[in-house]
Amino acid sequence: MPSRPQITAGTIVRDLRLFLKDRFNLDEDKASEQQTIEEIKKGVVFRGTNLWILMFAIMVASVGLNVNSPAVIIGAMLISPLMGPIMGIGLGVGIIDLELIVKAFRNLAIAVGISVLTSAAYFWISPLNDAQSELLARTSPTLWDVLIALFGGLAGIVAGSRKEKSNAIPGVAIATALMPPLCTAGFGLATAQWNYFFGAFYLFFINSVFISFSTYLIVRLLGFKTKDFVDPARERRVKQYIAVFIILTVIPSIYTAYKVVNQSIFERNAQQFVSQEMQFDNCQVISKNFVEEEGQRRIEVTLFGEPVSDERLLELEKRLPNYHLPKARLLVRQGYNGNDTLDLATLEKMNLQMRTGIIEDLYRKNEEILRGKDDRIRLLEDEILRMRAREVPIADFVEEVKAINQNILELSVSPTVLSRIDSARFDTLHLAYANFKRRPRRSEIKQLEDWLRARVKTDKLRLVVN
Repeated sequence: MPSRPQITAGTIVRDLRLFLKDRFNLDEDKASEQQTIEEIKKGVVFRGTNLWILMFAIMVASVGLNVNSPAVIIGAMLISPLMGPIMGIGLGVGIIDLELIVKAFRNLAIAVGISVLTSAAYFWISPLNDAQSELLARTSPTLWDVLIALFGGLAGIVAGSRKEKSNAIPGVAIATALMPPLCTAGFGLATAQWNYFFGAFYLFFINSVFISFSTYLIVRLLGFKTKDFVDPARERRVKQYIAVFIILTVIPSIYTAYKVVNQSIFERNAQQFVSQEMQFDNCQVISKNFVEEEGQRRIEVTLFGEPVSDERLLELEKRLPNYHLPKARLLVRQGYNGNDTLDLATLEKMNLQMRTGIIEDLYRKNEEILRGKDDRIRLLEDEILRMRAREVPIADFVEEVKAINQNILELSVSPTVLSRIDSARFDTLHLAYANFKRRPRRSEIKQLEDWLRARVKTDKLRLVVN
């Protein structure tokens, strides 16, 4: 009778190793090295068709960013050929091919230059000059961008080394988002907003470095043969050049990755601090901003509602070390008190918060007497109609104010609710915000205030001047 094989820890480890090797085998369905190298080299060159496709894709992406359309941006990334030279750099380093590295760098520089100039030309002639959320998202890298570039690049080179090409490479083009940062850089160049320009280039640099690094890792893992050299002295010289190139690329990329990780951790801890510690009964957080400049970290919070005492704020600041924020500063801006000046964005956010609160309060007070769904809908519709009736035709105001005073740069007028802290009384009034090109005279402010009262047909108006 045959004896049963003895199961030991060694056999289990051996079988597990064989199982994993079989499951994660990259040699299966692998194209020949020469075929993979030729495919990547073909995508490195930007000439003729590739160049025209790149320019058209850049225009599509710029329009998508301009109108804040994620679908259009995704479509542009699908047709973008930018991955070619970036993967070519990684391949050149992996097989010690200095000519390929130089060629890929030259073509990448051409592609980047044309992309930025094309995007800048579009944004220069576009009538829409506001930075939308899709555009702003491409101005600073995060930890997640680094991880996406790394693992996206790994997926791209693995898919590119197969006999049968899958849909992974278009997916990598979308995930790594190489094109939108270049469009954002073009926007910064066209509008002379250099923080957008350099921030977007910073994000593109991070993505490019980690995609190239991913290509290098897989090329070495698959055991691609390095380039043969007839002259040993030339081989040593080429290896030295590539070593210098790697050092010059890796050191800043490690530093930037370290900064990105630190910034992401700081923002996560600051977000946790605000959400857990800054919950007040009669006050709400309407905006928060986490800033790291010149080694200093600030948590900037704007509150609206009943003012929070200085003692309470000092107590909150002492809790920052509990959230791994020992060197951060807490800066709190309280709600409008009649003497402060407010920027337009904060003012609009406060108005939106007040309107939302009014409708919620109205619904709660009337909930007991409302019996059916139709009653609830009718009540909200009536309230919306009343609020619309009180809205100010700001578009008409803008045209009229141009004839009154050419010094006015921005104007906003909207109905709001004013709460008196000492007596807990509420009153309705119109809140106006005006921003002047140059410092206004008192007579100008008085003239604008009188005109607004007459135009809105109310004496209950308060003007905030910036």
